[in-house]
Amino acid sequence: MKKLFVLFVAVALVGFTVPAVAGDWSFYGSARMTTFWEDTDGGKAGSDDEGLTWGQQGNARIGARVKGETIGGRFEYGEGPNLRLLYGTWNFGSGRILLGQTYTPLNYFGSNQVFGGDSDLLDVGGIYGGRHAEISLKVEGFEIALVEPQAASPVGTDGDGDTRLPKFEAAYGFSTDQFNVSVLGGYQTYEVEKSSDAGNYDVDAWVVGIGGGVNFGPAYVNANAMAGQNVGNYGLWTRGASGAAIIGGKIEDTDTVGFIGVVGFKASDMLSFEGGFGWVNHELDVSGSNEDITTIFYVQAVINIAPGFFIVPEVGFYDFDENRAGVDEGDMSYFGAKWQMNF
Repeated sequence: MKKLFVLFVAVALVGFTVPAVAGDWSFYGSARMTTFWEDTDGGKAGSDDEGLTWGQQGNARIGARVKGETIGGRFEYGEGPNLRLLYGTWNFGSGRILLGQTYTPLNYFGSNQVFGGDSDLLDVGGIYGGRHAEISLKVEGFEIALVEPQAASPVGTDGDGDTRLPKFEAAYGFSTDQFNVSVLGGYQTYEVEKSSDAGNYDVDAWVVGIGGGVNFGPAYVNANAMAGQNVGNYGLWTRGASGAAIIGGKIEDTDTVGFIGVVGFKASDMLSFEGGFGWVNHELDVSGSNEDITTIFYVQAVINIAPGFFIVPEVGFYDFDENRAGVDEGDMSYFGAKWQMNF
């Protein structure tokens, strides 16, 4: 933590002492506490458990935005401490080029679920490719990126994994005051050689999705749908067995589909409500394999206490259904609140 503080002070001093070079600096932070009670029924695949989670969320953050005439950038550290964002941009008039670590094009945020460190339904039917190093070009609403690839991990017990190409992602988004829509996708491939269970094989992974939202005055509706192959090998965040598998000495793919739906209503400047549902299904391309399904629903209220300070009470329920082998994986319910101060 001391090293992080020293680094932050050093960057701040540079920002304040050489404004002509670095541009305008804007610092920010967000403190986030999670306070939830969880009750898990492990089904036949696990054990029952219940307990309290009380602590600072991993996505609490501090950072800064830098804006120059054509060159800009941003850095952000998390609670770990861990690097969340660090990138530079060049605005060349008709578009911009970005270098560094940030959210890749394969991300869509349609939910405000707060449980699990602001899960946002991303792991149950949502679309979350994460934050990775990339080189990207954006023109108007279209963005393409060459992204740091997911580690080339062997699917079986051993083997030498090699990546030959970066991950490729693209997205197009359009929005007005009343609605927004985004179409996005990504592809990655890597090789595994000299494995004892399948010899040499390729692991191909892809994801496509569409998301959008509509505002109706104080009310809104958001949704997304996604599909993919071997999304676990791709690096998509999701619950369930989502990667390729070796069956009978042969590599077999896993197909994934999912969706989320969210509705919300702003009752006043102090109080708003939201509810959401997510569903994701993973199915191995092998006869007799069971579908691995997870569903989630939640309801919440957002209570604004003061500018930048709000509390989000929330209750939710996960149903983990069965795994690939057809074994009941149980369910989990939760209730509690997130507390957040932005500064």
